[in-house]
Amino acid sequence: MATGIFNSTYYGKDYRAGAALLRARRPYLFKNTITGFGLFAFTIAVYTYTLKAVGQEEFADVKVPEAPADKK
Repeated sequence: MATGIFNSTYYGKDYRAGAALLRARRPYLFKNTITGFGLFAFTIAVYTYTLKAVGQEEFADVKVPEAPADKK
């Protein structure tokens, strides 16, 4: 009795996707590609916005402490 992936009709004995699996995935290929590009673009936009927002900060209102006096 075969168990595991060899029991599936979607994969062959060499663990490659079979014709049935490719046919089952075909209707979702375009939508998944567009969704992937959208998520990638959103991630890049957030990253770019964050770098620009942080880069504009001058930290002029932050008080820098004096150097400690040497003890001799």
